[in-house]
Amino acid sequence: MPYVEIPGVKLWYTDAGGEGTPAIFLHAASGTCESWVFQVPVFTAADYRCVAYDRRNWGRSRPSNTGDQPGYMGDDLQGLVDHLDLDRFHLVATAAGGITGLDYALDHPERVRSLVISNTIGGAEDPAYLEVQQRLRPPEIQDLPIELRELGPSYRGTDPEGTQRWIEIERSTRPDGSIGHGARQPLRYAMTLARLETMKVPVLALVGGADLLSPPALMRLLTAPIPGCQLVTVPDAGHAAFWEEPETWNNLVLEFINQH
Repeated sequence: MPYVEIPGVKLWYTDAGGEGTPAIFLHAASGTCESWVFQVPVFTAADYRCVAYDRRNWGRSRPSNTGDQPGYMGDDLQGLVDHLDLDRFHLVATAAGGITGLDYALDHPERVRSLVISNTIGGAEDPAYLEVQQRLRPPEIQDLPIELRELGPSYRGTDPEGTQRWIEIERSTRPDGSIGHGARQPLRYAMTLARLETMKVPVLALVGGADLLSPPALMRLLTAPIPGCQLVTVPDAGHAAFWEEPETWNNLVLEFINQH
């Protein structure tokens, strides 16, 4: 079975194999590695070795015999890439996966060819940033059904089958709709805007124009300190731009990582 055992967890992963440059996909606090169904075939065809994994306490990842430990987000990723003997790779991350991606790229710039973060709040803890975040995404948003929080109205209105498929993946992961313990994994070092200024990895940031959870104004604030960061808006997408507008999203990501 495709598991890697690291302290506190057996991480389930998928690996398309091949000789191409590795691209590691980091899923959100919704979904699993199965969420990348519109990306893996396309990136594999573009000669990338696509790897994805279920975050700790998500999907098919399971507690290991070392007991239940929260672990650090970046350490889980480090355990996987070391297990697969991957030296340098691209990171492609969405939402909460973007927090892991930023943290890992800051700690291990020598391993990361490029980083793509999509629809993420980034985990920055600066009081001024958190104040803006609170204003832009008030707590009442969490009372909405998850598909209304995550998927843009244009997508929900025009692709009911895709919406239902997204809901099924989400419910199969967390039937009660709650956020799993993996969402509460700590970072080894606090994420701050000043820390983001030290980024040495090329970064592309994507944001959905209709994203309620990481709206464009918030992502502009998050990405402004990152040297050379490109921020691109996918106009009608919500919080799951990779799912809602896969052709546009894939083209933007491939154009970027092909340069690195």
